[in-house]
Amino acid sequence: MTLADDNGPERGGDDLFAAEYVLGVLAADEREIASRRIDADAAFARLVDAWEAHLSPMAAAYPETEPPIRVKEALDRRLFAAEPRAGLWSSLGFWRGLAAAAIAALAIYIALPYVNPPVVEPQTRLVASLAAEGSDVKYLVVYDAVRHDVGLSHVSGERAAGKDFELWMIEGKNAPVSMGVIPAGATAHLAIPPAVREKLAQGAVLAVSVEPAGGSPTGQPTGPVVAAGDLKSI
Repeated sequence: MTLADDNGPERGGDDLFAAEYVLGVLAADEREIASRRIDADAAFARLVDAWEAHLSPMAAAYPETEPPIRVKEALDRRLFAAEPRAGLWSSLGFWRGLAAAAIAALAIYIALPYVNPPVVEPQTRLVASLAAEGSDVKYLVVYDAVRHDVGLSHVSGERAAGKDFELWMIEGKNAPVSMGVIPAGATAHLAIPPAVREKLAQGAVLAVSVEPAGGSPTGQPTGPVVAAGDLKSI
């Protein structure tokens, strides 16, 4: 297989299916199938548990983010604000004023998107399942656009002696761009250079090739591509 081939990943095997369920990259119907199998198939449920444990080091690289304190304060005001006096509820002026305020608020709500269009936030977390027909090499990939970091989880397939796996980004018909040699191990992380970040955030194709130890000597893939897949938003 070459980088020009576009056969897509081979989607087979309970091990990869369980891994994709844990990572959250399955389509809705496939996720429903997996959920039913977890309840009915003890062996598949154990695979899911194993992948949750296996992928937890990747999640540990991304610190938890607490919501701003103003969110809690706003909830407290809304939930626990003092109730108005009984006389206020029976006041006709109060209800008329409330109705007028509601109408004004609705008008502002309708007009606001046109006056100040909402900012569309880029996807901050993208995932990909890398595999290829005829190859036993499989990786799960998570790209964090905030940390500019790619986390890889090695599902299956071993590199030959004296060889390395190298990760590439493919954008249309442009020449592949190296994202670095993939370190050996169950999980690995690669820092992404600035020139590649914007293209990755838009959702690119990733591919893994077999290269001499230390990576491609030419800056382009020299060995076969053993896994590929599209980055998609979670």
